[in-house]
Amino acid sequence: MPSFDIVSKVQWNEVDNALNQSQKEIAQRFDFKDTGTAIERNEEGITIRSASEERVKAAYSVLQDKLVKRKVSLKHLDPQKPEPTGKGGSKMLVKVKEGIDGDHAKDLVRRIKDSKIKVQASIQEAQVRVSGKNRDDLQSAIQLVKEANLPLELQFINFRD
Repeated sequence: MPSFDIVSKVQWNEVDNALNQSQKEIAQRFDFKDTGTAIERNEEGITIRSASEERVKAAYSVLQDKLVKRKVSLKHLDPQKPEPTGKGGSKMLVKVKEGIDGDHAKDLVRRIKDSKIKVQASIQEAQVRVSGKNRDDLQSAIQLVKEANLPLELQFINFRD
């Protein structure tokens, strides 16, 4: 039976490249001189630190520019509010969303079922599997999901006949 999977994956190598490029640009730019601005990746996400909240926001925009140039969708980013640090500076955590959470997965399955396309959709961990009898129905389902404009960056993988 033909099927495919809907996933939301981040290209971590491209994120790392964008981080490195951002760090280089921040080290070279005059407006970041002597502000102690740093961008680093940790297990929670990406942490941006600087001497002021404005510099943190400026560093975040540099990071966004580099991610866009490396073709990483900004839909993967979930920036938190900047918070003050102990030394009078500021820091911001940018969480990186990967996978389809339960609410969005249920929404996808509901949309596919409501469309009356002859396919079955099921949730499997952080992805949605869609299967049907013929290829045209699966392609219609892909088109339906693309037009849904969800706040997630979705990829369609494992298309099997």
